[in-house]
Amino acid sequence: MIRGVIFDMDGVLIDSNPLHELAWVEYLTRLGIPHDGIDTWMAGKRNDFIMRRLLGPDASEKEVFAHGAAKEALYRSKMRPVLERHLTHGLREFLGQVAKLPVGLGTNAEPANVEFLLREAKLEKHFHAIVDGHQVERPKPAPDIYLRVAERLAVHPAECVIFEDSPSGIAAARAAGARVVGVSQRGGALDGTELTISHFADPALEQWWRREQPANGRAHL
Repeated sequence: MIRGVIFDMDGVLIDSNPLHELAWVEYLTRLGIPHDGIDTWMAGKRNDFIMRRLLGPDASEKEVFAHGAAKEALYRSKMRPVLERHLTHGLREFLGQVAKLPVGLGTNAEPANVEFLLREAKLEKHFHAIVDGHQVERPKPAPDIYLRVAERLAVHPAECVIFEDSPSGIAAARAAGARVVGVSQRGGALDGTELTISHFADPALEQWWRREQPANGRAHL
């Protein structure tokens, strides 16, 4: 039986990657830093990893933090006026349907972006545990984030299903021992998942959930 539900944030709760890419391109263009191919490797990575790869190994912690914060502020300014339509289809309904289960959020995203999404979209009430990549020593693809979320939910990781969209996030979820459902908003199956859905109103998710949860389970779709 599934006793806990955990979500990644970017690409799962919200279709944010296109605006993240746009913000990266705009910000790096201002700095004169080449950005070709950033869309192929940034997904699921913590900001300091991205900035160090772009700025080089000699960049100071202060530089990495300042540039990362400035880029994320640019992202939030672009997302704010279009936030509601970027929420993943069916998300609010699905969160309501699993409300009787412990629900957590585990993300490599910057804390300011997590706070922004939950506050602006009024989603705070749905999450009983929230862990970002700065609260653990090792971010995804290490399992630390998801192990910490499961611990705070008081649910064994093997009894959790984690919704993920990136290879590093899927690797983290599997390493934690959880079950994984992929969210592929652009289509195509995601390796390492039991099921890949395009959104939370996907009929495949309802069918899978009913098959996995006994009739007397604690949450039904």
